[in-house]
Amino acid sequence: MPANALREEPMVKLNKIYTRTGDDGTTGLVDGSRISKADPRMVAIGDVDEANSAIGVARAALGAGAFDDLLARIQNDLFDLGADLATPAEMEGGLRTVQSQVDWLEASIDGLNDQLAPLTSFVLPAGDPGAAALHLARAIARRAERSAIAAAEVAPVRDEVLRYLNRLSDLLFVAARVVNFRGRGDVLWVPGGSR
Repeated sequence: MPANALREEPMVKLNKIYTRTGDDGTTGLVDGSRISKADPRMVAIGDVDEANSAIGVARAALGAGAFDDLLARIQNDLFDLGADLATPAEMEGGLRTVQSQVDWLEASIDGLNDQLAPLTSFVLPAGDPGAAALHLARAIARRAERSAIAAAEVAPVRDEVLRYLNRLSDLLFVAARVVNFRGRGDVLWVPGGSR
């Protein structure tokens, strides 16, 4: 029996990449309803996708190593989170971000942070190329969080989504510090240093 024969049916099947249904500036939600591509929910979904892509760049910069499994899991979680944002709150049975995903992020942050000396200054987003890529992903994750908060002002957004995005940027920051030689290679901010 082939290895993939035991896998479940895929959640998504794309036979054709373009459908022309979005040519009018709308896109579909999970329940089939259509909203503007500029709707705050779609902006949040786009920012989550951008954060996910930036994490993919960080994975490529870091190569196969200690962070690959962690970042791969986060990328998968971000697809779940995007599906959550695309599912109207009143719809039953949608794929949802759950508290255990937030708890896992918190445990991961604590485990990484235990390896670091306390900060004595703000850290500039620089250093090792992998750390710099994680810092960029962190900044994009912060934007995704702001977008999700803005979306929550027009449509219900679950608390777990907002908590996940808040913890994600923290995790990416701590991971960047670990990559920067366990914090010893951090590039520190020197207030007024170029005056």
